[in-house]
Amino acid sequence: MTVLHPVRHKNKTIAALLAFLLGGIGLHRLYLRGWRDPWLWLHLACLPAAWLVATLAPQADGFYKLLPVMLSGLAGMLQALILGLTADEKWDPRYNPASGRQSDTRWPVAVVLVASMMIGAGGLIATISRLFDLLYTGGAYG
Repeated sequence: MTVLHPVRHKNKTIAALLAFLLGGIGLHRLYLRGWRDPWLWLHLACLPAAWLVATLAPQADGFYKLLPVMLSGLAGMLQALILGLTADEKWDPRYNPASGRQSDTRWPVAVVLVASMMIGAGGLIATISRLFDLLYTGGAYG
């Protein structure tokens, strides 16, 4: 006798919020695809990469030590935008093919999108600025 497990309906707002808040460690990938998602493991690899940089170059600026985590976080912000802007008609076939429910995204995803855009763009500009400061002036401006 086979036991059928109901398929969980994946909410676009929750996925975008997870990407916004914890995209740096790939929690949104775990929510959408599970443990077998290779992009989840790439996000998780930022933690040992940051540890490796800190271990191999203890005299390096803290920016370099956190750079893998920051880049993974910025990728999570971008993924929050991509997930939130996906049309419901494309979302359901991709992430909810057998749930039996139809997605109906409302205004909360817009709040997540605005926050992702603001913080993600600011974080990207700050990261690029600090990187150029360290590379070209040796950190003279900070």
